[in-house]
Amino acid sequence: MPVLMGRAGHSASPGTTWGEEIIKLIAGRDIKQRRRVPQAEGLEKGMVKHVLIVIGLGVLAVAFRSCRNKPARKLGAAIFLAASFFLIFFLTKCVWCGLLGIAAWFFLPWIELLTRVRKMRLPVENRLTHREPPGEEFFPNASKAIDGMTDEHFDHVEDAAWKWSGMEQYFRIFWNPEERASATLCLCEQERVAFAFITISSKTVDGRVYRTTNFPFSPTLAIPPAFHWNHVPCERNCFHEILRDHRAFLARKGVDPDELLMPDPEHLTEEIETEMKAQIDYNLQNKLIERDGEGNFRYSVRGLLFLWKQFAKDMIRLC
Repeated sequence: MPVLMGRAGHSASPGTTWGEEIIKLIAGRDIKQRRRVPQAEGLEKGMVKHVLIVIGLGVLAVAFRSCRNKPARKLGAAIFLAASFFLIFFLTKCVWCGLLGIAAWFFLPWIELLTRVRKMRLPVENRLTHREPPGEEFFPNASKAIDGMTDEHFDHVEDAAWKWSGMEQYFRIFWNPEERASATLCLCEQERVAFAFITISSKTVDGRVYRTTNFPFSPTLAIPPAFHWNHVPCERNCFHEILRDHRAFLARKGVDPDELLMPDPEHLTEEIETEMKAQIDYNLQNKLIERDGEGNFRYSVRGLLFLWKQFAKDMIRLC
């Protein structure tokens, strides 16, 4: 008589029937399945917990970023970076991968640097031409700034504009002989995105330039040693406050009012062109930009690294 087999490769135990052996086999499988259920439930609960943590941090970051208080906005940016860390960490179970997830945000500008900026060609010598400024709907806070300039006895001199690789800059130029300073209200417009800023400039008899501006970004070209910039927060768009900051800036630098050169209202546009040319020449000497042989310049590899550093500074400063 052949021996009846129970489990695969095993014969039924002596004294037991084939049916009893099948019942034991089914019962054993049922016990194993019951043991697996708690493990699956624990894994599912852990995944839900991780998702909720990331979503919660994201919502909290958006809430803080919506605040007008600058420290609160910076805290929101930090929480957003924390959410990025935990998202990558939960997926990879690796702390270093989470840290790389944070660092990746600071390398995002390279996408634009390598695809758009590297291909840009900008004129070595650019000229301002007379141009009527656009309407107030495109010139944010223009009327308020002009009223402030008028209150501070700055007189309107000229309206001019120039183009830089698809970007147009409009200038409304003013001057004040008592302050020995010039002021510009500038509108930058590119691809339907526009922003305005105010700049107040003073120049000494030995050629040093002192400039106070609420320009919202870091300079895209290195500043020559004779140029001294005083960046004030971009939220500060009241001309009275910016003029007060400029006076304090001159005092901090030890500039005596008698050292200041009286601006020539008939040559203020030429001064803007001359200062831009001096800045371009300085960057050519330092190999941040290079000529392309057709009267234009482009950013070198060193220049792209400089721009990336400026972008990273703006991400930290403006966050």
